[in-house]
Amino acid sequence: MEKLKFINKYADKFVSEKDIADMSPRAVEAMRTLHAGNGEGNDFLGWVTLPSDYDKEEFARIKKASSYIQKNCDILIVIGIGGSYLGARAVIEALKSPNYNALAKNTPQIYFIGNTISPSMVTELVSLCEEKDICINVISKSGTTTEPAVAFRVFRDLIYKKYSADEAAKRIFCTTDKARGTLKELADEQGYETFVVPDDVGGRYSVLTAVGLLPIAVAGIDIDALMNGAAFAQNSLNSEDINENDCLKYAAIRNCLYESGKRLECFISYEPCMTMFNEWLKQLFAESEGKDGKGLYPVSCVFSTDLHSVGQFIQESGSSLMFETCIKFNKPLDDFTITEQDGNIDGLNFLAGKTMSFVNEKARQGTLLAHTEGGVPNFILESDAITAENLGYMIYFFEKVCAVSGYILGVNPFNQPGVESYKKNMFALLGKPGYENEKEKLEKELGI
Repeated sequence: MEKLKFINKYADKFVSEKDIADMSPRAVEAMRTLHAGNGEGNDFLGWVTLPSDYDKEEFARIKKASSYIQKNCDILIVIGIGGSYLGARAVIEALKSPNYNALAKNTPQIYFIGNTISPSMVTELVSLCEEKDICINVISKSGTTTEPAVAFRVFRDLIYKKYSADEAAKRIFCTTDKARGTLKELADEQGYETFVVPDDVGGRYSVLTAVGLLPIAVAGIDIDALMNGAAFAQNSLNSEDINENDCLKYAAIRNCLYESGKRLECFISYEPCMTMFNEWLKQLFAESEGKDGKGLYPVSCVFSTDLHSVGQFIQESGSSLMFETCIKFNKPLDDFTITEQDGNIDGLNFLAGKTMSFVNEKARQGTLLAHTEGGVPNFILESDAITAENLGYMIYFFEKVCAVSGYILGVNPFNQPGVESYKKNMFALLGKPGYENEKEKLEKELGI
């Protein structure tokens, strides 16, 4: 049973069968490297077997903690940046709604912070917590990453002002290193419950660890189903026949397009609830492939909304630059039937009796034809419906595509050396001890 089907026929005139055949041995070799664990970054391959080899005791504690949080707070504050928040937020919005916090429900509101240093965002969230019971889930391997560390200071102070020390300790949950680091030491000292960021799973591959699973469970999502979908993907995406393994085929063909001169991959959805999933994809592919002067630049659009903005650029100027990958669901979460109106003032009575999903699908089909005729290759990744199991499959599918594709490209898909550059400059400009010699030079360059 296919949970996600890769359709590449709308890119046939841009990628030949010979191109795919020539790329196939490189793709197979890349997947073998991944499976053998002998490629660059092989100390970060824990995600490969994670769906079938996760810590069952910790999984049970995640469920217990999520139940406690659901019963004892109105708001859960999730503090993290990058992979420490994107995956969880993507799953919650996809399965619950981008309007999750505004909807009637029997689970807490969930707000994400520590992904920005904006004082306005922090102040606004502090005000939302007034007269509310709150819990905190702080996610940081070290505990010293600037953005989440600053946010944790703010909300830890808040929680200790609202509750006694004993009660506050019950409301702070730390997802961090299993044995060391500033956050782990603080948690042990104060008695906060801790969950593990595995040593062999990088942040952008961590959504199926406690990093993502605790907030996801608090939202009332079935994390067993999520893991079952990922396990299905783990077991079914191993064939070395490119025509039997859509993961392998997609990785190969996107590299064919890269080598033909394409530089952007635009992830498309016609469901706004997938907006943050696209953001997770952007991080996954950008940090994994964007190095050594190589890599496709990942961007995203939600149609039909963005057809009225960047759609112009895609249609008229995209052919030399980009291709699109559309995530398509055959069944909407909900639907709405268009009614007939007297007078037909808006001219839409021809749609009377038809569903919004039908109109949305025709918009997708019309866009597909227009963009391919305009010279933009299109892929479709087709799923039956947005369910926890299907999303778990999809998460693992993209993680494996990214890893295989990175090895085809000839980069280490599991490091991110470029992320450190801005941090060094920021620390120097802030006057962090140890960076004094750089401060004056940088201020001179900035003209301050």
